[in-house]
Amino acid sequence: MGKPTGFMEYQREAAHVRPPTERVKDWSEAHPPYAEETLRTQAARCMDCGVPFCHTGVLIGGMASGCPVNNLIPEWNDLVFRGQWREALIRLHKTNNFPEFTGRVCPAPCEGSCTVGLDGDPVTIKNIEVSIIDRAFEEGWVRAEPPQARTGKRVAVVGSGPAGLACAAQLNRAGHMVTVFERADRIGGLLMYGIPNMKLDKGVVERRVRLMADEGVRFITGTEVGKSFAASRLLSDFDAAVLCGGATQARDLQVDGRGLLGIHLAMEFLAANTKSLLDSRHADGAYISAKGKHVIVIGGGDTGTDCVGTSLRHGAASVTQLEIMPRPPDKRAPGNPWPQWPKVYKMDYGQEEAAALFGADPRQYLVNTRRFAGDEAGRVKAIEVFDVEWAKDEKGRFVPKEKPGTARTLPADLVLLALGFVGPEKGGMLAELGVKLDERGNVWTDAEKMTSVPGVFSAGDMSRGQSLVVWAINEGRKAARGVDKYLMYGETVLP
Repeated sequence: MGKPTGFMEYQREAAHVRPPTERVKDWSEAHPPYAEETLRTQAARCMDCGVPFCHTGVLIGGMASGCPVNNLIPEWNDLVFRGQWREALIRLHKTNNFPEFTGRVCPAPCEGSCTVGLDGDPVTIKNIEVSIIDRAFEEGWVRAEPPQARTGKRVAVVGSGPAGLACAAQLNRAGHMVTVFERADRIGGLLMYGIPNMKLDKGVVERRVRLMADEGVRFITGTEVGKSFAASRLLSDFDAAVLCGGATQARDLQVDGRGLLGIHLAMEFLAANTKSLLDSRHADGAYISAKGKHVIVIGGGDTGTDCVGTSLRHGAASVTQLEIMPRPPDKRAPGNPWPQWPKVYKMDYGQEEAAALFGADPRQYLVNTRRFAGDEAGRVKAIEVFDVEWAKDEKGRFVPKEKPGTARTLPADLVLLALGFVGPEKGGMLAELGVKLDERGNVWTDAEKMTSVPGVFSAGDMSRGQSLVVWAINEGRKAARGVDKYLMYGETVLP
């Protein structure tokens, strides 16, 4: 490495963020850029590891350890330290089609397995990654690169989320003619309507889509395969197809009062907000407003955090986030050693903003919901909850059990269910194609990502289950290799 002792000489400088009370007033991204000298100093903290765990991309304990797309992190850290930004971009694009996405929204499992983090703070890998690609766009280094020759093979990609876009980009690079179908009115899937603008500016997504279109990828919006476009045409009109529709079937909460007005799935809330923001800066009123309301967010993951941040920007009267799991420890527990993902307490942007506005972290841990209560107009007005403790049942499984005497009622004018997803939507396209599902209800695929229907592949959350954007990119790239081998008689030019 360029600075072998850098990790001992320099301290980690965390991501620069605008003050919470300032950023809740708008929908812009919260992270001002670093100075170049600061980035080079931070890159110098990367160790000359014998084994760089940061780019291993394996599952340990069911969670990612290291980068799932196997980014060449030590290499581009060294190049940034030396000021060789264009060379750093080349290394970055070797493994990741969309570092401008992952550098913004990935939880950075690479940093959780950074060797410097064994006895100190890990390298700021995520911030360096996004700085490389943002500088590359500013300098004009990222340009359309259409393939030099075409194979004459046609491939349909259904879904334009991170898996679909990554798959399409790779297949186009191999020379195939790629058509991407998206049922929404804009390309991007989860990247466009699932992640709020202050976390991933939609101009960043649209910039990459334009680049792909310039390279020859065809995008068709407002078209749902299995409804407005017959799924059988994937087999008749194309030489291969890749299903990347995501795990969009949300987990619901069926308790008494669920049918009251004002109770919504998180994605209904987030998607409508972003669409209205992009269409009219919210002037059309075509979104679910949290202004002046007591908001309850049920679910403690990233989607729940996005609901908190969005509600605050609407001007919510209060926001409470309920989590059935216990509060994580401040430091790694003995059963959570490096290089596993650190399961420790942290405040994401939404919780930081709520704490700045209301004085405390909005999360309440070890809480379950008993029922919703409404007014005479059928609108939700309160939620009855109780505390739980996790204990083993008669079969030895840990389950939440009610703690006596803890029942209480919280005011609730808007309830957002951010409980995760249970798999792809059944029926429609999947039923028409007749693809096999696995035991979890996801689309079954073989090692090459082909489904039970020859020539039909699947990638991302639709086959993997709910996961990270970076895993979706990995899956899309893997499916593209499988498709290329299928079309090119067992050979592939794709990495």
